[in-house]
Amino acid sequence: MSIEATTIAPAGLLAEATRLKNDGYRFVTMSSVELDETNMEILYHFDRDLTLVNLRVPVEKGGKLPSLSGLIFGAFLVENEIRDQYALTFDGLVLDYQGKLYAETAQTAASSPFCKYAVKSAKKEA
Repeated sequence: MSIEATTIAPAGLLAEATRLKNDGYRFVTMSSVELDETNMEILYHFDRDLTLVNLRVPVEKGGKLPSLSGLIFGAFLVENEIRDQYALTFDGLVLDYQGKLYAETAQTAASSPFCKYAVKSAKKEA
């Protein structure tokens, strides 16, 4: 199975999502795909009249993407989920569970429970 998607840089994500929203598309969800030990893609899915438009955004594991939640509030939930599971962060997240979406005792983002490959984390020294 393959998915048709337009690849865009993280810097262009908010502009493209804004264009789609203004054109009458609704945000459906996001999918995360591990490519290798250091790279992932996040797929953003939008729908209008039963036609899906998909945006493919490459990102390094442990990297940052702009949050859609300021534009599309409902995106906060899947952004928090991807943060918990794959150690990505989202700049401007309007409701940030700080890596504890599922429970206060959830694993830290550095452990990335769904990653097939280890994610290097920069630990802050006290």
